[in-house]
Amino acid sequence: MNVLVIGANGKVGKHIVQKLLDSDHQPIAMIRDTDQIPFFEEMGAKTVLGDLESDFSNAFFNVDAVIFAAGSGPNTGADKTIIIDQEGAIKSVNLAKQYDVKQFIMLSSIKADQPESVNEMKHYLFAKHRADEYLKDSGLNYTIIRPGGLTNEAGTGKVQMQEHIDGFGMIPREDVAATIVHLLSVPKARNKSFDLISGQTVLDELLY
Repeated sequence: MNVLVIGANGKVGKHIVQKLLDSDHQPIAMIRDTDQIPFFEEMGAKTVLGDLESDFSNAFFNVDAVIFAAGSGPNTGADKTIIIDQEGAIKSVNLAKQYDVKQFIMLSSIKADQPESVNEMKHYLFAKHRADEYLKDSGLNYTIIRPGGLTNEAGTGKVQMQEHIDGFGMIPREDVAATIVHLLSVPKARNKSFDLISGQTVLDELLY
């Protein structure tokens, strides 16, 4: 499949593009700046210019699936969080419907399904929650992944993925990316949401 990666230049997004290149899928890295093109060209990935704060409909031509991995980060102000994590995601869902995209995977955050339960990062989690719920109601084939705390350690290839995980946990960004790309080809992941942290289940055994 041709897979549009929104937020490709982010820390998780770069891993996603690489994992797609290592698979049978063809990544299309959506980037905001032409200065970012050489990085992805050296990887062997196609790029398309698009800005979540303006019209980026051009990125959806000939796209089979979308992975939304963009994010303002939990330390930004509420205004930027709403613009990127909430409204940017909602615009992406609408465009995916308009262009008949077959599958949409949302990179969310642990506790985004219950944002009122967390005292810190409330604006961030509520924005993620709003985007996730909008995707669920869109009619698209979706999968929502809510990872725990992200680290830059090398991936282990082993995770714990459940619809709900009590408490928090950590996980390397590389394992998040590998899980997302793996789930593109797993029918049982369709129209479901999962928490994701490091664990003992190898990726090939998820949902089988």
